[in-house]
Amino acid sequence: MTKAPDQMNAMQATAFSINALQMAQVPRPRAKPGEIVLKVIAASLNYRDLSIVTGAYFPDLALPYVPASDCVGTVVELGEGVTRFALGDRVIPCYIQGWRDGLLTQEQRKTKTLGAPMTGVLQDYVAVPAEDAVAAPAGLSDEEAATMPIAALTAWHCLQTGGVAAGKTVLTQGTGGVALFALQFAKALGARVVALTSTPEKAEMLRAMGADHVVNYRETPNWAAAVRAATGGKGVEIVVETTGHTLSQSLDACAFNGFVGIIGFVGGTEATVSIRQIIGPKIRMEGIVVGSRAMMETMMQAIGALGIRPIIAGRYPLAQAAEAFRALKAAENPGKIIINLG
Repeated sequence: MTKAPDQMNAMQATAFSINALQMAQVPRPRAKPGEIVLKVIAASLNYRDLSIVTGAYFPDLALPYVPASDCVGTVVELGEGVTRFALGDRVIPCYIQGWRDGLLTQEQRKTKTLGAPMTGVLQDYVAVPAEDAVAAPAGLSDEEAATMPIAALTAWHCLQTGGVAAGKTVLTQGTGGVALFALQFAKALGARVVALTSTPEKAEMLRAMGADHVVNYRETPNWAAAVRAATGGKGVEIVVETTGHTLSQSLDACAFNGFVGIIGFVGGTEATVSIRQIIGPKIRMEGIVVGSRAMMETMMQAIGALGIRPIIAGRYPLAQAAEAFRALKAAENPGKIIINLG
């Protein structure tokens, strides 16, 4: 079917269920002053997207809505006054629109995030302010560039806040996008990495990526003791906490004066800890919320200099978005799930 010039394909969720994802025809956005319109080439999925689609996060979101926040596209339209980009540029919208530098505001956190409550990117075209997007790294493919806004930037923000440096040890959890980026960044910056995973196959892959020590948390439920043993009893200086409910063990695995970056809740949103676990070893904790445009631009430069290449777990066309979400939920393959729209 030939689309009318003012219409485009969009994948919409009509209810909070993966099964409720369906293709729709919606009006194509036009560039307002200061905006750019991108032809979306590829998008990537995050655990946040799955939580929203299934109704666990943003349960009051108006339906139907277009999911997903991370993408790369080509500039096809420039609004009045735009000089930051030119037609044909490959561009990545920032996940939190309006957070360009400095501290994140409560309003930005609540109202300016793509993929809910703002319209997502699983559609042919998206319009964003030119000031809320960055140029895609020349050395990355479209699929790789689409993984930058949340997974890569969150890992980068966490490590930088934790003071990553040569000689320090980082703990990563699992083989999701943030964990794998944290492993790659940490190794490229000279740190050691202890990685947690659930299968021998994933452990082998993590070692191949440079992990210095791997602990199978299914075989070793009390993995904090194993992590400390792997560091000669000292503990790790930085924990990239992506599971949530494991926070108590993360604190036990942390070194004196260590840092725990609390990022995600893939294992649950509740955790019980002892205050003495924090005060005694003088541990610093911080909630990590992706990053600003300035952070993203710095990270992009580092990715080029360090030669970081994202790990892709699977690829799906837009029409198979539901299958992509099911693959994300199953978490059988390490890395990022990509949806191609190009």
